[in-house]
Amino acid sequence: MPRQPAFNIPAVTLGAMALLALIHGLREYALTDRQDLETLAAFAFTPARFTLLFDPDGVAEALEGFAQTQAALFFLGDGEPQWWTLVTYSFLHADWTHLGLNALWLAAFGTPVARRFGWLRFILFCLATTLAGALGHYALHAYDFLPMIGASGAVSGLTGACIRFVFQSHGPLAGGYAATGDEAYRLPALSLGGVLRDSRAFTFLAFWLALNVLFGVLSPTLGLSQGPVAWEAHMGGFLAGLLIFGLLDPVTPSSRDHEAGEGGLRLRR
Repeated sequence: MPRQPAFNIPAVTLGAMALLALIHGLREYALTDRQDLETLAAFAFTPARFTLLFDPDGVAEALEGFAQTQAALFFLGDGEPQWWTLVTYSFLHADWTHLGLNALWLAAFGTPVARRFGWLRFILFCLATTLAGALGHYALHAYDFLPMIGASGAVSGLTGACIRFVFQSHGPLAGGYAATGDEAYRLPALSLGGVLRDSRAFTFLAFWLALNVLFGVLSPTLGLSQGPVAWEAHMGGFLAGLLIFGLLDPVTPSSRDHEAGEGGLRLRR
């Protein structure tokens, strides 16, 4: 069987990209500016809304020192936590460039995960890493009135997942001999310890972490972004993807159950 092209994108990944584009297109061309702001208030993740649950005095104090009081009050709204925004923030983007970058990352790292997981596990995994991205952002911005948007938490989680299986022997990025077709994406994954011991996986892990911290800190200074980059959400999603991968992985972890090219994979159904 000939090896599949690297960007033969599965339907669930294409569907996710199309949905993100459709939502942004509707915001861009079908909504007024006021309606778009109301959409952000309803579906973006605003950390201070959740902090009001247990520290209203702290939020009031933070509000006094916030220069854009009217904007803060608008996004605080009635002050009730909007639990759905822990996920829905990921469907919104600041502009087409923001959307395009996330779509490219989704195509690159969502493709191998979707091939390995199938559509249902893929969706559940993206929801989990989206939630982790929101929590990662919240950890350092509990009193923030600025709403957070973007699918970066989810795509960062997909990146973390890829590290667990694309670099191992016979995997899609192993170099040299690789399994053919979808077999390359169904090899037993590296353990967390294996990621640290594998030179290629560990190098990619260290590079990704360093790049995101530097990009998050320096991008406003260098003019690479019009607003602050929620690198904490990237970290939250990435670490969740790396750590919870095994909970949804349909391939058993023992390499003893597999011999390359002989179809010896055991799958959890």
